[in-house]
Amino acid sequence: MTITRAPCTDAPAIPITRFNHCIFQEDWWLDAVAPGAWRAIEIGGGQDLQARLPYVPSRYPLFTSIRQPFLTQTLGPWYRPQGGKHATELSREHELAKELVSRLPRCDFFSMNFHHAVTNWLPYTWLGFEAVPKVTYVIDRLGTKEQLWDGLKDNIRREIKKAEKRVEVVRSADVDLLVEMNRKTFQRQQMDIPYSPAALRRVDAACVARDARRMYFARDEQQRIHAALYSVSDERCAYYLLGGADPALRTSGAMSLLMWNALLDAAQTSAAFNFEGSVIPGIERFLRAFGGEQKTYMNVRRASWKGNLALAMKRAFGGVGAIRRG
Repeated sequence: MTITRAPCTDAPAIPITRFNHCIFQEDWWLDAVAPGAWRAIEIGGGQDLQARLPYVPSRYPLFTSIRQPFLTQTLGPWYRPQGGKHATELSREHELAKELVSRLPRCDFFSMNFHHAVTNWLPYTWLGFEAVPKVTYVIDRLGTKEQLWDGLKDNIRREIKKAEKRVEVVRSADVDLLVEMNRKTFQRQQMDIPYSPAALRRVDAACVARDARRMYFARDEQQRIHAALYSVSDERCAYYLLGGADPALRTSGAMSLLMWNALLDAAQTSAAFNFEGSVIPGIERFLRAFGGEQKTYMNVRRASWKGNLALAMKRAFGGVGAIRRG
């Protein structure tokens, strides 16, 4: 899809190839993660589309929410660039944000991760939202194999070399095996996986239809699976979406080797690689070691008294169905 802004007197026409920042804002992705449930607010339309905000509403007997769909790292608004002065662009985004929020349905809890390209989150705080910073790591320009190797920390290089002697990398379509490995990682953290295997299979089918995913397993000579990794991509960016490792085999370096293979494959198809972020120190340290640049993105949230009550219950009891991912 190509949208071109009509020429005006103060700026040249700007070609825009998509009305979103990333794969997670594509209609087909939203159809897969929230079939029949997602909506989108659009200001303008067709070649005059100025802003767009997809969202997923949920309704429960005493509670309503707009939340991040499962396996969807970022969502948030998209604004059509105008190419004028920066101050003018910000003023325009302020007005568009106000219009988008005014069209949102009322809800008790709103939580959405804005893409890191959305740096102007200030108007949302003026409208009563809280903006909580989060961190991811991104290689903006994937280069050659040698350049990617140079970007790795020494310990990751050692892990990759060690793993190459112990396991082989297998590219497979076995979603159930991926779920099993991912479940082991959550179990080690005393958590349940935040999605259903059927839902993951639905997402995988949508990705396969568009050649938008890669699935990797590390297998040793005894046919034991050490680790698994799942990435999704388009020509703009590849994303580490989920993975898992056998707790009994975690010292083999297999996950480092799988991430390295995902990077090499992404360099053939995508401009960038997003490692996703984590607030868990060990995971953050692992992802940071692959050479990505730290990027800040915002979780924009707002809650009514019912929403605050649900959050308190989540903290107290470990989860509330109305705001659970998946």
